[in-house]
Amino acid sequence: MRISSLRERLQSLGAKPCHEDRLLRGWSQVCSYDRKGNPAETFFPLALRNELPAIEAELNGLARLQGEYSADQEVARLLVELHDGQMVESVLLPRGGLCVSTQVGCAVGCVFCMSGRNGLLRQLGSAEIVAQVVLARKRRAVSKVVFMGMGEPAHNLDNVLEAIELLGTQGNIGHKNLVFSTVGDLRVFERLPEATVKPALALSLHTTDATLRARLLPHAPQIPVEELVERAEEYARATGYPVQYQWTLIEGVNDSDAELARITQLLSGKYAIMNFIPFNEVDGLDYRRPSAERIAAMAYALNGQGIYSRVRDSAGQEVEGACGQLRARTLKDTQISR
Repeated sequence: MRISSLRERLQSLGAKPCHEDRLLRGWSQVCSYDRKGNPAETFFPLALRNELPAIEAELNGLARLQGEYSADQEVARLLVELHDGQMVESVLLPRGGLCVSTQVGCAVGCVFCMSGRNGLLRQLGSAEIVAQVVLARKRRAVSKVVFMGMGEPAHNLDNVLEAIELLGTQGNIGHKNLVFSTVGDLRVFERLPEATVKPALALSLHTTDATLRARLLPHAPQIPVEELVERAEEYARATGYPVQYQWTLIEGVNDSDAELARITQLLSGKYAIMNFIPFNEVDGLDYRRPSAERIAAMAYALNGQGIYSRVRDSAGQEVEGACGQLRARTLKDTQISR
């Protein structure tokens, strides 16, 4: 379901913009449609009131919790079943954060990620993306949403931007706390500056070497990293939000001193944050995360060069929950049980 389609349906039932906004605000924030305490039936048009139970049932059926895997009191991976039986993953993060998925599967095919192992299965509608936030908010407060789960948001751009607009308006989430993650797609740099709600940008680099990047991210656009950084920097300066550069650290692959030197050259003077993400072990892959000492040394070296760097441990390591792995394990168990 798309939010725009839902709005058209509401309009066909006589809803005005104020009615649409109130219903979408109540749904996305998991609260009463009318904060003043007046029952909805005294505010919505009659046709909408009559249809409201069916609409609520449809919205509630967009996503349901199939399983929850807690790493600690703040971090938990949620296995989410969609209305057609497909599954995606969301992650509850510290300090009110939530990571959501935008596709079932992924077409980028990052060699270190389980999400794209079977390619792209289908897109998520904008309402299904928001439904993950609703599901999480039924468990605890959510004040930040990052679009870094299963899928490449740039490959589902219309639905992702529609979800971002709702969350940044009726959903009561600050625009800088909506983070759009991409491996790099020129459409992102064209569309985000034009959006009503302009999210912060996260750019998945993983390496500065073009040949290695093509091997690690085989179906990402072959755009020079220098161009990606320049376009990202232009967006960062326009919005006032630093770009978050994502770098999955893999031992012996992209953790060398040579990479550090090129990162320094690439990001010096830029409005940037480097997020080092130690590799989260994936079944069937021989990659390993570097030692804790090496990870700390890399962040320390970049910070010493004036490039703000931090280590963002990938949530779910304790439950073997690398992105896409819970879904894959559940599907495998289901097939075995049959």
